[in-house]
Amino acid sequence: MNLHPQFIRQEGSEEYVVRPITKFRAVIEALEDYQDLQDLRSAKEAERTAASTLLADVVSQLEL
Repeated sequence: MNLHPQFIRQEGSEEYVVRPITKFRAVIEALEDYQDLQDLRSAKEAERTAASTLLADVVSQLEL
């Protein structure tokens, strides 16, 4: 991802960044995707030792 930000300086140091809205939204979407991935990994780890049931067993139990 090429960012190409425009920096705005204030009193000699970089204080702000200007980005086109489409590029900003792309960065936000990538960050949200990354957070979703982290949440999924955490949930999978938390459920790693949870009991499970085969789909075939559920279908049989429900007489489907």
